[in-house]
Amino acid sequence: MRMATVTLPDTVGTTAAIEIEGRWHALPAADLSELLAAGIAPVPGDELAGARPTLPLPRPGKVICCGLNYGDHIAETGREKPSYPTLFAKYADTLLAPGADIVLPAHDGLELDWEAELAVVVGAELRHATPAEAEAAIAGYTVANDISVRDWQRRTLQWFQGKAWDATTPLGPVVVTPDELDPTSGVEVVCRVNGVERQRGNTKTLVFDSAALLSYISTFTVLRPGDVVLTGTPGGVGMGMEPPTYLRDGDVVETEIPGIGLLSNTVRIA
Repeated sequence: MRMATVTLPDTVGTTAAIEIEGRWHALPAADLSELLAAGIAPVPGDELAGARPTLPLPRPGKVICCGLNYGDHIAETGREKPSYPTLFAKYADTLLAPGADIVLPAHDGLELDWEAELAVVVGAELRHATPAEAEAAIAGYTVANDISVRDWQRRTLQWFQGKAWDATTPLGPVVVTPDELDPTSGVEVVCRVNGVERQRGNTKTLVFDSAALLSYISTFTVLRPGDVVLTGTPGGVGMGMEPPTYLRDGDVVETEIPGIGLLSNTVRIA
């Protein structure tokens, strides 16, 4: 099942939707955040002509990210394989719709990096969950890019200030349910910059898979329907290149996971 939050031509606002045979049909909620939080069954309604996916989850209560979760990315950062997930948080307003520009203010030394990721969407409340309970609570998966401001990230030992810039984390375009996508069997995570492939990893090489992450996180903070967990990025980030290479004004970042979809966002530095 493929679900989205969509916009309609000449209509203000959004609606949750489900794709049936290539066409979008209305769901009884304004967006997927509302649908999941209220526990509304995804019963399809009228067909939505001209519907276009936008930010699928505009109001997650929590956005939690895992760093250093692919072996090749761990190696390129010079770190050791972690014993526990390396976690940091974002706010809901860091999330960005498919097709929207990634806009940042110009400042000296701006080092803007790409990080293609699989994101997990929580579908049921989790508190002290086992991995099996966590796996059963997954509502679906979507595509994300943890765009990072590396010069700010390196200012302190804490990563937060390099990771939580407003409207810099593309998410979407759809949420695909677990019956149609199994990351433990392996799905590819790809990033291209101006058409040049920079990252290609496979989720079967994750150090901590989706269920393990949700279980671990739920030990110290409750996860609720509509929360989002980013599972980490594979090798190939800009700071790991020789010389380090970063995004510039006008660059187009494409983030793709076959079976889910493609995000395309243009960098604007003003």
